[in-house]
Amino acid sequence: MGAEPQETPIHMNELKQSLLEIEATTESSLPSLDEVEEIIGYQFTNKALLEEAFTHSSYKCSFSLDRLAFNGDAVLTLLFSRELSNLYPDLAPGKLTRLRAANVDAEKLARVALRHGFHRYLRHKKRLLEYQIQEFARGVLDYPLHSNGLIDAPRDLAELTESIVGAIFKDCNSIDSVWEVFKGLLEPIITPETLQVHFNTQLHEMCQKNNRSLNYVDSWEKEKFVDCFIDGKFVGRGTYKYRKEVAQNRAAKAALDNQLEWLVIREKDTAEAQDKESSPSELIFFWLRSLFLVALESYKSIIRRILRC
Repeated sequence: MGAEPQETPIHMNELKQSLLEIEATTESSLPSLDEVEEIIGYQFTNKALLEEAFTHSSYKCSFSLDRLAFNGDAVLTLLFSRELSNLYPDLAPGKLTRLRAANVDAEKLARVALRHGFHRYLRHKKRLLEYQIQEFARGVLDYPLHSNGLIDAPRDLAELTESIVGAIFKDCNSIDSVWEVFKGLLEPIITPETLQVHFNTQLHEMCQKNNRSLNYVDSWEKEKFVDCFIDGKFVGRGTYKYRKEVAQNRAAKAALDNQLEWLVIREKDTAEAQDKESSPSELIFFWLRSLFLVALESYKSIIRRILRC
């Protein structure tokens, strides 16, 4: 179940083709659901489940994918709990939980739907959904494995993937069969080596470790941006007009990218305050310590970027 840190060129070509096909499917009749069975390599005994899995609640039908998505979410959580605990017997429960969450979160599952073109078969009448999918597809091209919250994944795509899982499980009543069908479709699986910590979490941990005060100034409702302040100093801004959470995460990312600047500012301010009451040897020690901390944070930042590549 190993995964490469990035998508293969084949996957990226599929995503580009999928992006081109989004608008085309809205101008003509939707393709037959029989094609879905070919994509996933599974033949439904109960074809009604397949139709239900691809019917959005906006389609105003007597059924929708919502209940199947609910079941699929539970099935995927169980499957990944079993698979990851077997693959990584020495991994701490907290790390296993984060690893599982990364593999079943909305962005990861939306990527699965996009990569395999499931969105082209979705029956819906939801305004702007095609536009949202296009924006997401463009973002995926910029972040091949996972954006770590920097792009907005349409929840409808994630639920579509979950509904397909739920439909297969209900059709075959075998969790092992579901995994056989879906384990390849879920690639690339996020591994401990490619797992990223959320930028907001990274920033909180860094500020706590260095005894810094972190504050977000929320101007999203009016201006669609969030500003990040550390020790009262502006260190980053995140902008996104559709979701405040994405804007805040972008602000955290900007602050992390500027971490050397605000680390130096804090150390410089502290040094100036101590200049008048410290001996020369104490000042030399303090500045050496400051340089070491800055170099350490720089090294960690480089390592994180290498792991994301």
